[in-house]
Amino acid sequence: MSRLLSSGRWIGCMAALTLILAAAVSPAIAQQQGSLPELLNLQRDDGQWVMPAKDYSATRYSSLDQINILNVDQLKVAWTFSTGVLRGHEGAPLVVGSTMYLITPFPNIVYALNLTQPGPAVKWKFVPDTDPRSIGVACCDVVNRGLTYADGKVFFNTLDAHTYALNANTGEVVWQVKQGDVARGETITMAPLVVKDKVITGISGGEFGIRGFLTANDIHTGEQVWRAYTTGPDSEVLIGDDFKPFYDSLKGKDLGVTTWPEDQWKIGGSATWTWLSYDPELDLLYHGVGNPGTWNPDLRPGDNKWSMTIFARDPDTGSARWAYQKTPHDQWDYDGVNENILVTLTINGKPRKVLVNFDRNGFAYTIDRATGEVLVAQPYVYVNWASGVDLETGVPARNADKSTKQGVNTTNICPAAMGGKDQQPAAFSPRTGLFYVPTNNLCMDYEGTEVAYVAGVPYVGATVKMYAGPGGNRGEFVAWDGARGRKVWGIKENFSVWSGVLATGGNVVFYGTMDGWFKAVNAVTGEVLWTFKVGSGIIGAPMTFLGPDGKQYVAVYSGIGGWSGLTVAGDLSLEDPTAALGAVNAFSDLGRYTNKGGMLYVFSL
Repeated sequence: MSRLLSSGRWIGCMAALTLILAAAVSPAIAQQQGSLPELLNLQRDDGQWVMPAKDYSATRYSSLDQINILNVDQLKVAWTFSTGVLRGHEGAPLVVGSTMYLITPFPNIVYALNLTQPGPAVKWKFVPDTDPRSIGVACCDVVNRGLTYADGKVFFNTLDAHTYALNANTGEVVWQVKQGDVARGETITMAPLVVKDKVITGISGGEFGIRGFLTANDIHTGEQVWRAYTTGPDSEVLIGDDFKPFYDSLKGKDLGVTTWPEDQWKIGGSATWTWLSYDPELDLLYHGVGNPGTWNPDLRPGDNKWSMTIFARDPDTGSARWAYQKTPHDQWDYDGVNENILVTLTINGKPRKVLVNFDRNGFAYTIDRATGEVLVAQPYVYVNWASGVDLETGVPARNADKSTKQGVNTTNICPAAMGGKDQQPAAFSPRTGLFYVPTNNLCMDYEGTEVAYVAGVPYVGATVKMYAGPGGNRGEFVAWDGARGRKVWGIKENFSVWSGVLATGGNVVFYGTMDGWFKAVNAVTGEVLWTFKVGSGIIGAPMTFLGPDGKQYVAVYSGIGGWSGLTVAGDLSLEDPTAALGAVNAFSDLGRYTNKGGMLYVFSL
């Protein structure tokens, strides 16, 4: 085990490294407009946490090491804060300077907490006028995945499909815009991302026959700059002459129309509801696209582009530069929206700028992020719907007996619709070179059913029953080698690991469990070093920061919910095992282990 640097030496090294990096990239970014240089500097300051994934690369890594493998067993609760809302708490708080910012599930209350005062004290509170009709059209709980900070403002989305910019100091509304219509089933649960002078956000509602899109708004005025749809003609998907996909199957005119039955693309789902990342050097924005609508695959023959796709886009114009469709003609609800982590890995003896994606379909993809070429694709959980991914074509090799059809109950498909991993984000540590992945071990029975589209009404078309996969444990926390496509170690859990992950310079990795245990793990060996039982299940993402007192703190939300926790958060009846799109059978016992909650826990030595 390598000896840890002292806090003072480590902070000094990081300060020097920050100056070197700033000098290296500043000539390039000086040519770019907006708040990009400010944001790059802020995200390098590990005393703060100014965007949902810590940095544009979505690593969720902090170099802070006051808390480390030698002393993490001494962690104690420093303070707590009740959000006043008892639904699923996903995402993470922000810390900018001496202020912490929180956002709740519906009705999406925003708090600013003054960390210089004991308690700490509420600096301001903002309660948006969120349309209650959005509760009824939120697919999988009324969650919110966080805020982001830039240019003296905090930006966030509300469940009723509005984007807000607030003055970070006062909480006053700078602007708000309506992005979608709840009457059509359009909601927003994702955290926005600011790139240069634009705030970028996507839409939810794939189970209501919406048409997915990604939108950029001016950070100063809220004016829409561009909108890229994910189905439809090239002119609306923003595919032009500079679109250069790596694989031949992704080349052709208007594939967002021709790979669907007539007009089905107009109600084809393909929402953009989770995480965004950005490479300032390549000047490319990366986002995933969700499942096609309806879940009944017989009603939409074809590849159903551009569902289940990773896009690389020009953030200034929205123009697509490349795309890769992971699961053409999805038959299992393997939503393709999971986070894209941007790192450099040595593959076949050469350093490659890659994007690593742990997809719901159970495969971990390591992709050249400049070109869209798949370099590694291996299962990170148990997979039986496909035998592998052909690296020459990028297409999965399907097992025919696990295909789904209308009127046929296909059994024991692995992973289940919740995927090898759902929205819960992984982390990457440059100290170990490993990814830390919260996973599900679930399989399912799936039968397509007849369904007709009605605006604002669920448009699912499948009956699903989910249950534990091989071994009986429903989850595992996994350390993954993205260059070789292999698991290094894993910690089995009774329930799915539905929390996000934090990796730190102290060689400690943090995650939480659905039954309410917050855990610290040795990043190298996987040894559990510390646990703490919080009041409700954890589906949020841990983060860390330096307080005004110079001490390192680790914070996480407690509040069961989300798709996996609906049995408790939504007070669901347990009589129908297929209810909540199959979640009831998978987690019918959850209420014996945890209860509703809405609390922020903050820990320190």
